[in-house]
Amino acid sequence: MTIIDSFLLAFKNVSSNKLRTGITVAIIAFGIMALIGIITAIESMNQSLRESFSSMGTNAFNIRFKESKVHMGKHDHEEVELSKRGQREKKSNLGKVITKEQAQTFKEHFTFPAMTSIYFRMGNNVECLYRGKKTNPQSSVWGGDENYVTVNGFTIQNGRNFSGPDILSGRNVCLIGHNVATKLFGDEAPEKCVDQIIQVGGLSFRVIGLLASKGSSAFLRQDEVIITSYNNGARFTNPSSSYTIGVLGSGVQQLEGAIGEATALFRSIRKTLPTDEDNFVVEKSDKFAEMFIGFLSSITGSAGAIGLITLIGAAIGLMNIMLVSVNERTKEVGLIKAIGGKSRNVRQQFLFESMIISLLGALFGIVLGVLVGNLFGLVLHTGFVVPWAWVATGIIICSLVGLAAGIYPAMKAARLNPIVALRYE
Repeated sequence: MTIIDSFLLAFKNVSSNKLRTGITVAIIAFGIMALIGIITAIESMNQSLRESFSSMGTNAFNIRFKESKVHMGKHDHEEVELSKRGQREKKSNLGKVITKEQAQTFKEHFTFPAMTSIYFRMGNNVECLYRGKKTNPQSSVWGGDENYVTVNGFTIQNGRNFSGPDILSGRNVCLIGHNVATKLFGDEAPEKCVDQIIQVGGLSFRVIGLLASKGSSAFLRQDEVIITSYNNGARFTNPSSSYTIGVLGSGVQQLEGAIGEATALFRSIRKTLPTDEDNFVVEKSDKFAEMFIGFLSSITGSAGAIGLITLIGAAIGLMNIMLVSVNERTKEVGLIKAIGGKSRNVRQQFLFESMIISLLGALFGIVLGVLVGNLFGLVLHTGFVVPWAWVATGIIICSLVGLAAGIYPAMKAARLNPIVALRYE
């Protein structure tokens, strides 16, 4: 009996026990589906993050008065925040806010070959109206200067950018994001929105430009923005208390030099003593992408644990089924040995059966996992993702599961005495 004969006989036996095989394949497929599905969803999220932050450039950085953190609520009547390292800080201990005068002084005196912008958030979850049409209350209003668009990775699709007089006078003019324009003006937004008067948070603004779409993302609503002059901040009810300085360098190689010169200049503007630490924070544009991607990477371990636990259960179930199969086919094993079959032929047959069942489970699990994971990708508007490395890992794991689950039943079948096996009832 050749290896091919053993394989064909094993495949025939697997095919003849459809219910038993189907249940075992389903258990293994569920474990692989959980693993591949979660990994595929994580890959989709990573892709969405990279697309969201890539437009900001890797040669840009911001100067803020404190590190960006996740708000965690209140404690003992004082607002506290939790950083990504889990450290708590009271707001009274944070650096002083960056004033408009400090930001303007920095922009005037920063001589490094880079583009500098001053901006701050004027409002969040703002509703916009135009002739009875309105947006959902989720738009963000930013006050910036003539460099804001370029430094933050936007491009103007129609209309014009801010001029010097627009910034200095604080005119009620604005640039609007693609989604805002679509909701207010319909599909003909580029032709209709420029020079129209819209209501932004109850204030009237003339649209001077339409921003090109930066793409939808579950993490950043970059197409739902309204940008006006930073001198308009007093007209909004709850603007940010601190300005942000954005710097766009000429290349990645010059980034560290630009950060060093910017830090030295801003320390002097903030009148920081040489022995004092910085009372502001310099953040690279890819910081948040790295933070989120690092967090998502930690979820991968949890996904592996879920799949491993399920596969351990599947391996135990597969071993039990193979032991039942050995008992049911004891006479068949005796007949094979009686006509000249060797122990290794019997061993091969049962190992082939175990691995066929396991690999069938891997096949169905991988297909279902990729499909389920990409359903999440549809929500994030990312492309079709296939985690090939984890697909290969899943196949290897299932092969090992099938091998491990089949070794003991195969050895038990191979050790059967042919005479005793033929008399088995």
